[in-house]
Amino acid sequence: MIEVKNLRKIYRMGNEKIVALNNVNLTVDKGEICCLFGTSGSGKSTLLNMLAGLEKPTKGNIIIKKKNIETLSEVQLAIFRQKYIGFVFQSYNLLPALTALENVALPLIFQGVAQAEREKRARKILKEVGLSKRLHHKPTEMSGGQQQRVSIARAFVNNPTILFADEPTGNLDTATTLEIMDMITGIAKAHNQTMIIVSHDDEIAHYAHKVITMRDGNIENIKV
Repeated sequence: MIEVKNLRKIYRMGNEKIVALNNVNLTVDKGEICCLFGTSGSGKSTLLNMLAGLEKPTKGNIIIKKKNIETLSEVQLAIFRQKYIGFVFQSYNLLPALTALENVALPLIFQGVAQAEREKRARKILKEVGLSKRLHHKPTEMSGGQQQRVSIARAFVNNPTILFADEPTGNLDTATTLEIMDMITGIAKAHNQTMIIVSHDDEIAHYAHKVITMRDGNIENIKV
């Protein structure tokens, strides 16, 4: 599903050169749940951004569904993400003026899905994440855990092939963290979706089929 070859990312700050990723090689199979694990500054979030096409590599190849995504234009990348990729963020990234139902249905607008079908699919996935009674609540009317459930529903509403989750439980307490992780991984496994989670939390790593530990821009080890 995902193949990374000799991936390198260098940032320049004045005369200083910062190597964020140093010749990283990696493969992820369909239906696999992987955790990019490491401390702050290890390169895990940079790698996630590269895989999602949010940043271009300095060197190397990223092949997803047999496409070299580093060669795609911004427009092509946007279409590719729309069709195949879902995102869950630490900060939820919900639109405050929209209800839970409207936030979840939003990605389907860009796919040209008719309003009745958008609402039907949004209601179904919100029910799956336990929010059938919160459809018309706005983010400010919900707890952090409920907002993250909305974010998860939005990520899964278009049935993505790959889900990227960047510190998805970073703002949540331990009990809610386990609840959210059970939910995300449960949905992904049920639909045989590939999932890449970025975390520095041991509890999160336990949910993965493969834990890729990173340090100083390198893959230190891969534990299956």
